[in-house]
Amino acid sequence: MTDPFAGWSVPPVGITGSPLDRADHLRRDPGAMVALRSRPDARWLVLDELKPVLTQGDPANILWAYRSDVPHDAVSVFLGLDGEAPRFAAAASGADLVADFGGRIVDARAAASLLGDGRAEIIAQARSLLDWHARHKFCAVCGGQTVLNKAGYARTCQACSAEHFPRTDPVVIMLAVKGDHALVGRQPGFPKRFYSALAGFVEPGESLEEAVARELHEEAGIRVNRVRYLASQPWPFPSSLMIAAFAEATGFEITLDDDELEEARWVTKDEVRAALTGTGEWFAPPPMAIAHTLLKAWVEN
Repeated sequence: MTDPFAGWSVPPVGITGSPLDRADHLRRDPGAMVALRSRPDARWLVLDELKPVLTQGDPANILWAYRSDVPHDAVSVFLGLDGEAPRFAAAASGADLVADFGGRIVDARAAASLLGDGRAEIIAQARSLLDWHARHKFCAVCGGQTVLNKAGYARTCQACSAEHFPRTDPVVIMLAVKGDHALVGRQPGFPKRFYSALAGFVEPGESLEEAVARELHEEAGIRVNRVRYLASQPWPFPSSLMIAAFAEATGFEITLDDDELEEARWVTKDEVRAALTGTGEWFAPPPMAIAHTLLKAWVEN
């Protein structure tokens, strides 16, 4: 049987390509962390209620703060090394950075769109870690208080010594294709005329391919044969990993789950090209979203 996805290329994926070396070997060394924090070239990305502080003007950039600009009691995590220069993130007020350095506090999604390169992944890393620490102050084993450990990549219970580590939730996002058509849908909360690839969380004891097939059948009544992985993307809202795939549909008939989707439709490559350029009758996801990558890959292959 001919593989309909053989040889397909992968367009650029948003929120990837961080320039930082995460330097895992340094996280486990408290002495090394003290030394890194004390270096004159150490800098902090400040997130105010999980919103990063960026520079003013165009083009935008991360406003890297000095250690003296970050409260000593702020939750702080190690991001990695930019060359030899240490980079951290801290949960703190950005008001002083706005007043003293002309910074601006920006929603993380908007920041990812403004930066549009590996710096967006730095924000994703920082946001996911700091959000996880805010949510896991107590032990899931005994209920005792936990403290930050391993430079931000673990928490340890003070009562029972259990270690807890940040988790990433896998989400499949898939484009069902049949012939010259692909399936897109819209959830009830989407903006008007906005359509995207279908998506859903991977369930316990389930492979990625099984999750793709299950979600397409549950949400749109579509059965599939072959499933082909395309690419993945961190999605820090709060801590998902989007896993993009194509699926070979066996038929066109749609049976909609009204709780999940408001509408689903089969579209042509010409319609998708128009949507990606903003000239169509419906809107496609922005370039930072991996759904955009899926649609672009389909029309280019």
